Amino acid sequence: MRIAVIGTRGFPDIQGGVERHCEYLYPRFGGFVEAIRVYRRRPYLSSMSKSAHYPKISFVDIPSTRIKGFEAVFHTFLCCMHLLFHRVDVVHIHNIGPGMFTPLLRLFGLKVVITYHSPNYEHKKWGAVAKMILRMSESLSFGFANKIIFVNKFQMEKAPASIQKKSVYIPNGIDPITRSEATNYLKKIGALKGEYILGVGRLTPEKGFEYLVEAVNNLDCVKQLVIAGAADHGDGYLQRLKELDVNKKVIFAGFVGGENLRQLYSHARMFVLSSENEGFPLVMLEAMNYGLPMVVSDIPATHLIELSQECYAKKCDANDLADKIEKTYSNEQAYEYDLSGYDWDNVARQTIEAY
Repeated sequence: MRIAVIGTRGFPDIQGGVERHCEYLYPRFGGFVEAIRVYRRRPYLSSMSKSAHYPKISFVDIPSTRIKGFEAVFHTFLCCMHLLFHRVDVVHIHNIGPGMFTPLLRLFGLKVVITYHSPNYEHKKWGAVAKMILRMSESLSFGFANKIIFVNKFQMEKAPASIQKKSVYIPNGIDPITRSEATNYLKKIGALKGEYILGVGRLTPEKGFEYLVEAVNNLDCVKQLVIAGAADHGDGYLQRLKELDVNKKVIFAGFVGGENLRQLYSHARMFVLSSENEGFPLVMLEAMNYGLPMVVSDIPATHLIELSQECYAKKCDANDLADKIEKTYSNEQAYEYDLSGYDWDNVARQTIEAY
């Protein structure tokens, strides 16, 4: 079986939940498939990305814009044109925006699997026209895909019965970890071991970082907040966050990966997810994997793994978030979570079954 992957910016060393999902998933396919071709967006590639090698995985790096709202459409169209002349057995599309090209791929005679990560039209960053196009893309994805993988079972349950018949719920996974003893990255950015709150994610409005920054600035007990994430399109949102940081408690670390991110998870006091909207938050799983106390927005996605009630804060409510953080911050005990159902090897096997 030959697989093509589109709808991701690529991996490794590229920011994003979909990108991390793909980075963990596809290297595990070696024993099941003949070849995997991953289409990447050239403007996002780092030197590490360009030099990466995986068994049975080849990368096709195609030019792309970085224009919000046009980037994914333009790149996916170029991928489809390449697939017309370099055919595979299954095309795996990630997310509903690129899914608008599912009818075209089916017209080419290709089998298509869609992974539905999140309802992108609910994100604040999109205007009315973009949201309308994304809803149309969702309909095309649902109607023409041979198989649909949902990472969020609540989203699958909302789909029509006819769509659920060709759908499967496969959540994200995690790898076993060992905590890092190193602190050199913490010293580099000025983070105090065991004293900072950690937030991880792209700097986009749906992540709700403004409520986290405001909450932390209102709490005397909290010394530092480290936000590991960068903005994709302009720095307007980042500037807004910096303006809210009136007491200068926030360290904006930018995009962090590898050992540096491992250090941040290993030495954090607690983890906070302040998002307004998520598909299946991989960063929440990662924080749980490190045994971190946490506070998360009370949204459907954070109930995919049920936490105790004191871990949930009202979304978009800085005061309630501050109250929940203050109560959790005083607890220095490491937590143990049952993550037995979230294993990347199982995710890989289930995905192959879907193919």
